[in-house]
Amino acid sequence: MKQRRSGPLNIRVTIKTMSRSDNNSPAILDTLKTVFGFQSFRPNQESIVKSILARRDVFAVMPTGGGKSLCYQLPAVLLPGTAVVISPLIALMKDQVDAAVANGIPAAFMNSSMDAAEISEVYRLLKYNKIRLLYIAPERFAMPHFLESLKSADISFFAIDEAHCVSEWGHDFRPDYLGLSLIPQAFSGVPVAAFTATATPKVQEDIINRIGLRNPQVVRASFNRPNLFYQVRPKSKVESQILEFLRDHRGEAGIIYRTTRDSVTETAGFLQSKGIAALPYHAGLPSEERSRNQVAFNRDEAQVIVATIAFGMGIDKSNVRFVIHADLPKNIEGYYQETGRAGRDGEPAVCLLFFGRGDIPKIRYFINAMTDERERSLAVEKLNQTVGFASHNICRRRQLLAFFGEDYPEENCGGCDICTGSAEQVDITTDAQIIMSAVSRTGQRFGIGHIIDIVSGADTKRIRELRHNEIKTYGAGKDRDKKHWRSVMDELIAQGALLQEGEPYPVLNITTKGSDILFGRENFTALKKEEPKAKAGRRTAGDAEYDEALFDRLRAARKRLAEVQQVPPYIIFSDKTLHEISRQYPATLPALRKISGVGDAKLERYGEDFLAAILTYLEENPGISAPERDEEDEPAGNTQKRKKGETIEETYELFRGGMSLNDIAKLRGLSPSTIATHIERLIQDGRDLSLDSLVDPEKREKLEGYFRSTTDWGLNQAVEYFNGTVSFEEARISRAHLLRKYQSRTR
Repeated sequence: MKQRRSGPLNIRVTIKTMSRSDNNSPAILDTLKTVFGFQSFRPNQESIVKSILARRDVFAVMPTGGGKSLCYQLPAVLLPGTAVVISPLIALMKDQVDAAVANGIPAAFMNSSMDAAEISEVYRLLKYNKIRLLYIAPERFAMPHFLESLKSADISFFAIDEAHCVSEWGHDFRPDYLGLSLIPQAFSGVPVAAFTATATPKVQEDIINRIGLRNPQVVRASFNRPNLFYQVRPKSKVESQILEFLRDHRGEAGIIYRTTRDSVTETAGFLQSKGIAALPYHAGLPSEERSRNQVAFNRDEAQVIVATIAFGMGIDKSNVRFVIHADLPKNIEGYYQETGRAGRDGEPAVCLLFFGRGDIPKIRYFINAMTDERERSLAVEKLNQTVGFASHNICRRRQLLAFFGEDYPEENCGGCDICTGSAEQVDITTDAQIIMSAVSRTGQRFGIGHIIDIVSGADTKRIRELRHNEIKTYGAGKDRDKKHWRSVMDELIAQGALLQEGEPYPVLNITTKGSDILFGRENFTALKKEEPKAKAGRRTAGDAEYDEALFDRLRAARKRLAEVQQVPPYIIFSDKTLHEISRQYPATLPALRKISGVGDAKLERYGEDFLAAILTYLEENPGISAPERDEEDEPAGNTQKRKKGETIEETYELFRGGMSLNDIAKLRGLSPSTIATHIERLIQDGRDLSLDSLVDPEKREKLEGYFRSTTDWGLNQAVEYFNGTVSFEEARISRAHLLRKYQSRTR
């Protein structure tokens, strides 16, 4: 199938435009429900939306998954003109536009991947006010003709995504962003909203000044991501450790970060050899392969993407269930942003870091090569913060939030390995004294490795040359392995009993607290940890259980529709929406409309398909007890209990016996639409069916020709196109047959 470019479509959703001076709450809430399918705002969203509608500049720090895209998409729907969204992630733009179009919002993008004709078409749409959202890359502002084109268009406001890229103090500075300071000067009456997921107070101030925001409303949302579980494990044979983790997370999508291109290639190859659908992603790959791998991951064709930390992937995939750091990140900001790619749909996700001290010298090697002393010092400070996060036995969430200047009020976060492990404080004063005695007796002139060699009784040339095998502490800890002494050393450093000082090879110095421990004036305790037990069944999302079998059925239906639409599955519906459907069992279109994430456009486009899947599932499982429904949400003809065993297989056997679709429906007391859904499933499963008795061959050929000519394969649209001369059942069966042919070609 030829890949299509995203762009504005003919939509049936009525978009109510507000005047530029209006700020009507009922209109805002109505748009939230009808266009986006949400019943209420998340924290901070409403105030940001109202500020933009009131023509005020905004600076918002919102965590990934906090719903920042809605903060500019909703005002773009309500305000006349085009909202210009500036994003550095070119690879993401098509998905962002597809997501907007799926909600019924006319949108387009403009970037270097397009040819002159395509760009010219977007300029035409902009000139005639045919789009509400235009996504562009920051470097386009260096083109004078582009700025002039914007000045002649009706621009409602500017939204700057990933705004931390403008700050040299941030972790991902991009010079192209500096040109965005032209916007407030060139468009004095147009509001500017800047968004970022990671910014310390210092970076925040720098962003506001560099862009030139005018008395902006400043929103600093909580950096807490309660749905993310943070975990650090000791790093040993990391590829085998990753494989063990993946075997406990079968069928779940995730990202694995490695530091180097070679390690990315090796890890992806290792996982492939073990039967895991894993693909590599780094800057050294040809752009076509990189793009192809990202698309495969976005569309659930690959379970895992293995990527370099340094290279931004631009992943907007909402159903990433885990992020693994197989190597130590260089800074907390980068780690937070990378882990933030997990659980964007608000559902539970795991962030796992494998920590080994051997990663530190590798990072220090690159830091020491920096020529700018200030830059080098800042990089060392950031690295030490990351090491502290990984090695301190303190709530991971509390450490992360403290980095961004936020206090976490709870004693136990319930969402990290420290807080959920079976932990107790144990007295390790004697072990601490052994370590610090070795530090003291060697004159506080040596580093971690040498001191551990001394206490463990290692027979090294250096120890013999320095005669450290003759001191009293030599071999005092030989009954324990080096990992144990390393953990004691980490605790002493973390709790301030020892300091590492000096560059490039830091030595250990004993602090006042360390002296008190060494001479018995103070006890030393550490946290004893056990790995938290995995929850059995993995049948929960948030705090509520859902029907796994129905979720799998809906996920398969979503993937089929996504293949037809040529979009990532999460753009159809998020996992969160499918989980809610799998709890509520909506059996009518009005009931499906009440599910979070189902707006009017998606209900019209996909509602019948998902409803058919739900009803078929309920028919196959008559013992299911659905939640109590309103009368309008109860399916027609639901007064008598269906007999067990009324399955797709029964439809198949009756059809093979020569019965027509309508005859099967009458015999089984089901609707023709339900039987058509059974046949659709049978076609998709590759069953041997003679379709001529179901759909006239000439009519099927016309229907398949229609579906080939359009990007919207909705059944309503097909029936309307043929002015009611074809039925929904005929359209469904013809569509399934065509899709099966497409799938057969690509296998």
